[in-house]
Amino acid sequence: MTDPIVPEKLTDLATRVQGALAQLRPYLEADAGDITLHEITDDFIVKIELHGSCVGCALIDMTIKGGVESAIRSVAPEVKSIEAINR
Repeated sequence: MTDPIVPEKLTDLATRVQGALAQLRPYLEADAGDITLHEITDDFIVKIELHGSCVGCALIDMTIKGGVESAIRSVAPEVKSIEAINR
């Protein structure tokens, strides 16, 4: 895994997003998947990368909308959108 692309001024935001993803990770790993932070843009768009069985999963849209977005927005309400780079 590579380090996420994050502008220096947004390192606190990245830390909060990473924490939210860490909370979700055990659930994804239970189904042989994973998720990582790929990038946060200057305009507060969070880009995530899916791994393992999450890539191409029929339920990933529901997981992103119901779980990932909710978890990230609870710790980082300033985020404008969350995008999977490899859906």
